[in-house]
Amino acid sequence: MRKIIFIIVFIGILNSLSFAQLERSTSKVGTTAATFLKINAGSRAIAMAGAFAAMENDIYSIYYNPAGISRITGTGASAFNHANWLADMSYDFAALALNLGDIGSIALSLISFSVPEEKVRTFDNPEGDGRYWDASSLALGLSYARNLTDNFSIGFNFKYIRDQVWDMSASSIAIDAGTMYTTPFNGLRVGASISNFGTKMKLEGRNTYFNVDPNNNPNSGPNNIPAEYRLSYYDIPLSFRVGLAMEVVKSELLVVTTSLDAVHPNDNTEYLNFGLELNFNNYFFVRGGYKSLFLRDSEQSFTFGFGLNYPIVNEIALSFNYGFADYGRLKNVQFFDLVVRF
Repeated sequence: MRKIIFIIVFIGILNSLSFAQLERSTSKVGTTAATFLKINAGSRAIAMAGAFAAMENDIYSIYYNPAGISRITGTGASAFNHANWLADMSYDFAALALNLGDIGSIALSLISFSVPEEKVRTFDNPEGDGRYWDASSLALGLSYARNLTDNFSIGFNFKYIRDQVWDMSASSIAIDAGTMYTTPFNGLRVGASISNFGTKMKLEGRNTYFNVDPNNNPNSGPNNIPAEYRLSYYDIPLSFRVGLAMEVVKSELLVVTTSLDAVHPNDNTEYLNFGLELNFNNYFFVRGGYKSLFLRDSEQSFTFGFGLNYPIVNEIALSFNYGFADYGRLKNVQFFDLVVRF
């Protein structure tokens, strides 16, 4: 009973923190900074539509629910995920997690997002003025998770976030927190997490500086007065996630896992993600799902993918995963990753 009460209180705290910054009745699309943080990580998770808050024994739990890394078996795991994102943008995720036994589990993670170089186009020079601009984003994370009991886990991810556009940059510090509980009902897992609870971001740099003539007359009054555009602070993409996951079929040759996540972001309406995984003898995996169900004006829908797990020597195993996500009129995104377990 104490465990159940603790879980309810913990989820309530996460919910309160999340709702403190959320407007439930309106959509605020395009009003947050560091939107690269909303891109789901991991080909397995992508193929399962991002329904990953209650999935265990996967290094990509760092992104969805840091409590999950406490359940990584063996000594640890490392992963690298790459995707050619929409409009030729590039997305990469890398992580290393170590299981320290009774002490808990720790992990390091890196998210990198970049926009290809483009010409600077102005009203007077629509084909370019000879200059080029680009943009990039970065998130560095340090995670810690621990199993408080055989069935209950908590985890935290502390991260530094940075956005850069041309000669301007903005930074933030944020935390993710999560919990996971395995119920007595057929191993049903319940996960809850809050992501990107942190400081606001404001772009600063020399691109905001300019000179102005107050009276618009070069022959009188002060001229070339140094001035600066006044930019605003913006929230980062806070989200609250609750998920369920369970192995509905367990046999020697086949394991079927289903998962469901409910997501409440601060810049859009609520939505559901549903995922399914078929595990054939822990060697070959087939996955599918449906993403952003009930999300207003969503271009996302079906996802699918597969994975191969190959034992190398002793406890070392190599996994290759592929994930495909449909983005409607924006076409699709394909994810590839490598995971090493040791």
